Amino acid sequence: MSFDFGYILDVLPLLLTGLKMTVLISVTSIAVSLIIGMSGAVIRTLGIPVLSQIVVVYVDLIRNTPLLVHVFYLYFVLPALGIKLSAVAVGIIALSLWGGAFAAENFRGGTDAVPHAMIESGQALGMSTWQIVRFIMIPLGFRISFPAFSNTAVSVIKNSAYMTSIGVAELTFMAMDRIAYDFKTYEMLATIAVIYLILIWGTSYLFRIIERKLDYKTKTTKGGGINGGIIQKLKFSPRRAD
Repeated sequence: MSFDFGYILDVLPLLLTGLKMTVLISVTSIAVSLIIGMSGAVIRTLGIPVLSQIVVVYVDLIRNTPLLVHVFYLYFVLPALGIKLSAVAVGIIALSLWGGAFAAENFRGGTDAVPHAMIESGQALGMSTWQIVRFIMIPLGFRISFPAFSNTAVSVIKNSAYMTSIGVAELTFMAMDRIAYDFKTYEMLATIAVIYLILIWGTSYLFRIIERKLDYKTKTTKGGGINGGIIQKLKFSPRRAD
C-alpha cells in the first residue's frame, strides 16, 4: 500500500480549516470547564446547602454517562422542547459540562488539600469566608490540582472529535467527509492522527510550562514554610482583610 503524499498536500488546507474549529471548540470548552469546576469545588468544599447536593448530582450524572449521550440529548431532545441550538453551540455546551464535572473533582481535591493552618491564619486576620475562599482556597487549590486539570483539558480536546456525529465541521468531520468522496482512508486517518498528536503534544507542553510557573512546592517554601510563603506571595494583611 503506497501513501499518496500529493493527495495530503491537496487536502491539507481543508483539514486546517477543520483544525481551527477543533481549537475554537476546545479552548472555549476548557475555559468554561475551568469556571464550572472551580465553582463546583468551592461549593462542595464549603458544604453550601442545596447547591452542594446539586453539584454532587451533576458530577455523578455527567461522569457516569457517555459524552455522546449528552451530545445527542442536547442536539435532538432540546429542539423538541422548543430550545434550538446550533451544532457548534451544542458541542461547546456538551464538552463544557463534561469537562466541568471532571474539573470539579480535580479542584475539590485541591481545595480539600489546602492546609487547615492557612484557613486558620485567614480567620486570625479577620478575613471573611468569601475572602478566605478568594485569597486562600482558590489560589492554593488551583495550584495543587492544576496537573489533574491539565489531563481533563487534554481529554476535552480529544473528545471534540465526537462532535462529528452532529455535523460540526471540525477536524475529524472534514477527514470523514473527504474519505466518503475520495476513499483515501489510509492517508486521511494517518494525517489527522499526526495532526491530533501535534495538537495534544503542544497543549501538554504549554500546560507543563504553566505547571512549573504554578509549582506549589516551590511557591510555598519561600518565606518561612507553607504559611510564610503563601502569605508573602498573596500579601495578606489585617488592613486588606477589613
